Amino acid sequence: KYTSKKILQYAVILLGFGLNLQVILQTGKQSLPIIFSTIATSLIIAYVLHRAMRIPGKISTLVGVGSSICGGSAIAATAPVIDADDEEVAQAISVIFFQRAGGDFVSDIGRFPRLCNNSGEAFGVFAGTAVNDTSSVTAAASTWDSLYGLGSQTLDKAVTVKLTRTLAIIPITLVLALIRTRREKGEGAGKISIRQVFPFFILFFIGASVITTIATAAGVPADVFAPLKELSKFLL
Repeated sequence: KYTSKKILQYAVILLGFGLNLQVILQTGKQSLPIIFSTIATSLIIAYVLHRAMRIPGKISTLVGVGSSICGGSAIAATAPVIDADDEEVAQAISVIFFQRAGGDFVSDIGRFPRLCNNSGEAFGVFAGTAVNDTSSVTAAASTWDSLYGLGSQTLDKAVTVKLTRTLAIIPITLVLALIRTRREKGEGAGKISIRQVFPFFILFFIGASVITTIATAAGVPADVFAPLKELSKFLL
């Protein structure tokens, strides 16, 4: 229980040190319509499969959020909000890592240049929205750059889009907290308030992002925060 709750929350907080809000606002906003569309589509599909295949609600929620936002990190942020148990978290993460294995082959799409007209920016947006794990996004974008000699153009775009998606953790967890509060009140589960289910660790996640943004703007190299990002991956 400690692993599925606290350690995963710490991983999400540390993930915030990899987010430079200034960069995301400047370049990530161009991809917001696509990001919103893909997240909405993924969540709708998860709900439809939940109803059609009678998949447990919490598992379908975790898989839907994990698939649409940022894999294990999104599951780690969502699990305590919906009160998912260890088994439900494990099943959802297993599905996401299975998807991740397939995501590593996204780079093969580079064999079909007509899809993106050899454009690093177009493929960067595609990789950043279609692949849910940062390492897989990096692999796909780097391969495209290598194929067409684009330096780091595709990689830079893909990572920025991916990090912009990560910020969706904030509204998603808040909405789920409100839904749980209203549902449990309606079921007469006793006195429950938004404060009891509010994901307070998300505030630390935002704080970590703000610290990174301010420090980077002040001239601190982004590499300084690299160990914290790696620790976040290790905890996940």
